[in-house]
Amino acid sequence: MTPTPQPQPEPVDPDAARPGDALVKAGGIVFIVGAVATLATMAPLFLDTDPFPSYAWAVCMLMGVGFMISAAGVLRSAAAQRTAARAPQA
Repeated sequence: MTPTPQPQPEPVDPDAARPGDALVKAGGIVFIVGAVATLATMAPLFLDTDPFPSYAWAVCMLMGVGFMISAAGVLRSAAAQRTAARAPQA
């Protein structure tokens, strides 16, 4: 009886972009912009100066938006890894 050749797994490049990586990076950037905006809009409250207009406070909401974008990227990455793990079993 001859041994059945097993398929060799393809080498994985650790620097290759994976699904969801771009979303996590974009979410991080949006989060940082929101965090800086939050610091900038809160500073006048502690420095006893005139507060910024309301649209500046709206920019602070980018922290939550960035967090949600990053979370979507993590979920997409997890789904891709789960799909890849199930592929050899099929």
